[in-house]
Amino acid sequence: MERKIKSPIRCKWAESNELFLDYHDKEWGVPVHNDRLLFEMLNLEGAQAGLSWLTILKKRANYLKAFDHFNAKKIIKYDSAKKAALLKNEGIIRNRLKIKAVVENAKAYLNVQREFGSFDKYIWNFVDGKPTTKKKAPAISEQMSKDLKKRGFRFVGPTICYAFMQAVGMLNDHSDYCFRVKQV
Repeated sequence: MERKIKSPIRCKWAESNELFLDYHDKEWGVPVHNDRLLFEMLNLEGAQAGLSWLTILKKRANYLKAFDHFNAKKIIKYDSAKKAALLKNEGIIRNRLKIKAVVENAKAYLNVQREFGSFDKYIWNFVDGKPTTKKKAPAISEQMSKDLKKRGFRFVGPTICYAFMQAVGMLNDHSDYCFRVKQV
C-alpha cells in the first residue's frame, strides 16, 4: 500500500507558484539581521514597485550578479557606463529610475551604517528590535517610509516598506493556519 505524504498547509499565495514554495518555507518572515541581506531585500522590494513579487523572485539571481551581490561600497562607484550597461541587462528590470534608486540607496545605506553602527540596528529600531503586530504594521511602514526618504532612499513608499517588513521578519504576516506562523 502506498503512503501519501501530507504536505504542510501554507499561506495561499505561496501555493500559487512553485518558486514561492521554497521562498515561503525558508525565508519569508524569518527575522533578518544581516546588513547586506536587509539592503538586498529593500532594493528588491523597490524593484517590485508596479510589478509582482514573482517577477522579482525569478530575477533575483540576476540582480545579485548585476549589483555585485548588493555590495553598497561597490555600487556607489557605479559610473554612467555601468548604469548604461544595467539598462541593457535583460536579467533585471530595466527601469532607469529603479537602477538609479539602487545607487542612491547604497549611499544612504552607508550613511545609516555610519550613523547607527549598522543598518540592522537602524531598521529594527522601528519595531523596537522585535517583530511587530499586524495592527501596528501599517503605521510603522508609514513612519519607516518617511524616515528612509528623508535619509535619501528611493522606492521606499509605505507599501514597499510593509512588504519589506514582511519579507525580513519585522512582521510575521503568515496566515494563522500556515505551518510557518509559529516557526518564525
